[in-house]
Amino acid sequence: MEVVDLDIEGMTCAACSARIEKNLNRLDGVEASVNLATEKASVRFNEKQTIETILQRIRDTGYDAHVAREGEIRDHSAEHRKSRNDFLLAAALSAPFLGEMAVMFYGGHGWLPGWLQLALATPVQFWSGARFYRGAWKALRGGTANMDVLVALGTSVAYLFSAFTLFTGFSHHLYFEAAAVVITLVLLGKYLEARAKAKAARSLEALIRLQPSKAFIEKDGILVEVDAASLNPGDEFEVRPGDAIALDGRVVAGASSVNEAMLTGESLPVAKTTGARVFAGTINGEGTLKAVATGVGRQTVLAGIIRLVAAAQGSKPPVQKLVDRVSAVFVPAVLAISVITFVLWWVWTEDALAGLIPAVSVLVIACPCALGLATPTALMVGVGRAAQAGILIRDAGALEAAKQIDTLVLDKTGTLTRGEPTVVEVLPEATASREELLRAAASLEARSEHPLGRAIVKAYSGELLPVAEFRALGGQGVVGMLQGKLARLGAPEFLGIKTGLSRQRTVIGVVLGNRVLGWIALADELRPTSKAAVARLKAMHIEPVILSGDSPGAVEAVARELGIERWRAGVLPEEKSLEVEKLQNGRRFVGMAGDGVNDAPALARAHVGFALASGSGAALDVADITLMRNDLSGIVDAIALSGATLSKIRQNLFFAFIYNVLGIPLAALGLLNPAIAGAAMALSSVSVVSNSLLLNRWKPSN
Repeated sequence: MEVVDLDIEGMTCAACSARIEKNLNRLDGVEASVNLATEKASVRFNEKQTIETILQRIRDTGYDAHVAREGEIRDHSAEHRKSRNDFLLAAALSAPFLGEMAVMFYGGHGWLPGWLQLALATPVQFWSGARFYRGAWKALRGGTANMDVLVALGTSVAYLFSAFTLFTGFSHHLYFEAAAVVITLVLLGKYLEARAKAKAARSLEALIRLQPSKAFIEKDGILVEVDAASLNPGDEFEVRPGDAIALDGRVVAGASSVNEAMLTGESLPVAKTTGARVFAGTINGEGTLKAVATGVGRQTVLAGIIRLVAAAQGSKPPVQKLVDRVSAVFVPAVLAISVITFVLWWVWTEDALAGLIPAVSVLVIACPCALGLATPTALMVGVGRAAQAGILIRDAGALEAAKQIDTLVLDKTGTLTRGEPTVVEVLPEATASREELLRAAASLEARSEHPLGRAIVKAYSGELLPVAEFRALGGQGVVGMLQGKLARLGAPEFLGIKTGLSRQRTVIGVVLGNRVLGWIALADELRPTSKAAVARLKAMHIEPVILSGDSPGAVEAVARELGIERWRAGVLPEEKSLEVEKLQNGRRFVGMAGDGVNDAPALARAHVGFALASGSGAALDVADITLMRNDLSGIVDAIALSGATLSKIRQNLFFAFIYNVLGIPLAALGLLNPAIAGAAMALSSVSVVSNSLLLNRWKPSN
């Protein structure tokens, strides 16, 4: 299956996005999701379809579309200027109508002559309001109806009836003011909505703008500026003090500190020396660094974050399915209610004209826009705010699910602790020397990714021995042929040997052939934020549970220090997944946090998987939420932000539904005139987007 993102032009409300999505999904082998707030469609299709076929289907529906370019920031400035100018013209021409309506509200009489009302209303109707006619025509041509149809139909009825009355001398009130003021207020609402939507999209745009386009390389002893895109992995580049780093790379010379806040949300600079990794978009400090490129263009961590954020902002949570079903029938239902309103008023009053204004009010107060914007605008802001805090959310479903977590399963090493254990004691048996024990252990662990293995290798500075037939037994230890003999390294339980060493630390033994070489004790410090993070979890009524492959003593010590009551040690990777499943079978909604290869099955099994960015590729691949900060507090922040975002979605949906549930009956009963109805319709969309923007106030814990 191929995936393509499309920019769609001309959508004005939820009915538009619902219609496009429905028509695309009717194509054989196509799965499409259309987002009104981002004005994009994400389309998966097989070899039966082509991009041109998909684009043509959208055009046949009445809208324009083109393939979105990755990292492109859409320029809406010209569109916003035209919207503003249309509104200003309409507002200037409608001002006399507002004055007359105010006079009439306080018991006065209308003072504008009919010919002047016609002269003022006509340019508003057909110049400023032309966008509604264009949108309505496209929708009707595509076999659907949207907000433009409602506005165009409602205001046209009021305008044409008034023109007919004026030219025929028919004795009846003119409704030019209703048509003009409705269009003016809806234009104001659409302009404010567009500005608010642009603000909601700024988090992603800010990430895109972080990507430097230039890099410096050394040629003949001189620094030369080149396009970053022209470099390849393996090329050397130089970073001057204060410059943004253009590529992902590995430092080969120099020392400095780098501000990585834009990726991790961590404000403190990170020291960089030879061997350290640097990332595109981060800011170099006072030193000069020379680095070898490891990631260029789409391969950089920043580019991956941008793709992930864009995909998450365009995804739909389960709650959106109900909204989509309502949106699909909303406009036809409103048209039917408007006709019924007109007929009932006619029958009740025996006056066909009595139902005209209530019917028009029903048409203009109905607001499918607010329904369409309620969920995606909150997601855009929430996912973007999360990215700024170093929390990468895979999709909207993960964001919604995170709030439901009541049990969080934690790996110990690298999640609760720093994941950087150090060798604190080397205890050779009488038949071996300290050198022999460390050399055998380091040789066996040289190919291991486990933090304990890296610590042992780091503790030995001598020459390693070759190892044949190496095998890592997840959660138990490693085995291999060393000097022609079977060598085993692991916990005492794995080796089948009892030891009297303190179990408050992690103890690793080495056996060569039939000879026990000795024991190595390692310790791993708790992360400074782990205790506070566990306390916050408990305050949120989330039970922390430790599942670790480490020794019982080491796990118990950590659990006791953090105040965690439920823990289990010596757990194999496949057992972690089974333990998560047991919790789920006990009606628990389980989150799992880990960073290693051995955590991947459990991360995949959990309702929501959290991976630390310092972890293995396997863990990152299956995680629903990735933390750029190697810090448990990031998980708590992700859950808190999930709750805040879902709260905004619920509030937005309440606003959107309450406007329509209350407004349409009031309009049908004749209790709202079209101008008030139009103002309410404009306000509903603006209030929904503005409410979503309040998520920008959310801040992670520090």
